[in-house]
Amino acid sequence: MSKHKYELIADQLCSLIDSGKYPPGSKLPAHRELAKELKTTAVTVAKAYQLMVEQGTIESFVGRGSYVASGYLKSVIRAQQDADELNFSILQPCLQQNMLALQQQFAEKFSTINKPQLFGYSENSGLLEHRRAGAKWCAQYGLEVGNPEQTILTNGAQNALASVIALYTKPGDFIALEAQTYPGILAICKYLGRKVLAIPMDEQGMLPEALQQHCNICKPSMVIVVPSQQNPTGATMGLLRREALAKVIEEQDIWLVEDEIYAFLNTEKTPAISNFVADKSFYISSLSKAISPGMRCGYLRVPQSEYSSLVDYIRATLWLPSPFMFEIASAMIDSGNAYRWARQQKLIAAHRQQLVSCYLADYQLQRQPSSYSCWLQLPDHWQADSFCASAKKRGLLISSASYFSCSGQTANAVRLSVMAIADEGLFIRGLQQLSELLALQSL
Repeated sequence: MSKHKYELIADQLCSLIDSGKYPPGSKLPAHRELAKELKTTAVTVAKAYQLMVEQGTIESFVGRGSYVASGYLKSVIRAQQDADELNFSILQPCLQQNMLALQQQFAEKFSTINKPQLFGYSENSGLLEHRRAGAKWCAQYGLEVGNPEQTILTNGAQNALASVIALYTKPGDFIALEAQTYPGILAICKYLGRKVLAIPMDEQGMLPEALQQHCNICKPSMVIVVPSQQNPTGATMGLLRREALAKVIEEQDIWLVEDEIYAFLNTEKTPAISNFVADKSFYISSLSKAISPGMRCGYLRVPQSEYSSLVDYIRATLWLPSPFMFEIASAMIDSGNAYRWARQQKLIAAHRQQLVSCYLADYQLQRQPSSYSCWLQLPDHWQADSFCASAKKRGLLISSASYFSCSGQTANAVRLSVMAIADEGLFIRGLQQLSELLALQSL
């Protein structure tokens, strides 16, 4: 049985997507534009697009158009599985640095575990000693913990973020986000049916006056910020910016979610925004970026009044995070190893940033001295998605600004991870290849 014309168009577009002509996150032509090119009707193109939406190949947004579905999370979270690819895309610690020490810590801890409570169901919120260790970790990087028993254990920062959004907002609510933000937040908002407000940023991150204006118009229920080494731009808030944001949050009486998983990379200890609005804030940290993403140990500090609700929600959806992992994490924190390993990662990041500034000196970079990434503004002759596609053909995985936009207005930029490529020689080779590609005219 022959296919309908709209099915053939969908097949043709899928082939173009597979070839890299339309990378993940890139915008497809408007219905009328493509219909004119293919000598068909806009209705036929609309049916083709709808079929591709149902297949999960593209996403369509009223007023914004249709975009290639982000295969980003599954295509780049495979750092160096392919020896021919250099991964400048995924943000993670340089895992080889602490691998032996981590293996020894795991082996020693597992060989000496003699706690029956680790083998059964723990109390709702996790073992108190694990929560206290988490509170200690958060306090090290700027949080005034108060009562450490307000710390809840989660299965990583993403689990904490999803839980707070699900419990404290409802479908159709607006959530204020940084104009460029990481795909994990956008994915949660999409699947939970929350609307996003893109708040303009500068070199210190979200602008308080812009948040104030959006709050007056759209009344968001929640604001989510990454104050330290923001993903993807690297923006880092100083004390005055944090205080100004806290003032807006207090005046508008909205929830704050403060994601501080990169606070350990700051050049100096800076007070958390949550310190100024403790009754309205949820503070998130984890060991994923400092130690290992495989541990899935997240810490969520909550207002005392919301403790029971969140514990019940996490128990209903997750039951409990692994006590074994938190036993090991607590040993790392209490012994000081976690802080030492985090400092080692920070030193590597600082060295890698110096290499980036050397090999890409001719280009506009937004970066912090010890950040895991840098934000590269592309020269006028390159467009972000086509640059990423050309880089991939050369075995270089990088992330287009389109992955991070929550407004549909995409910067002509890419994010470069500086840590996923463990071998420094390969990292330098990749920077050289990027520099050569940047100098070429768009292909």
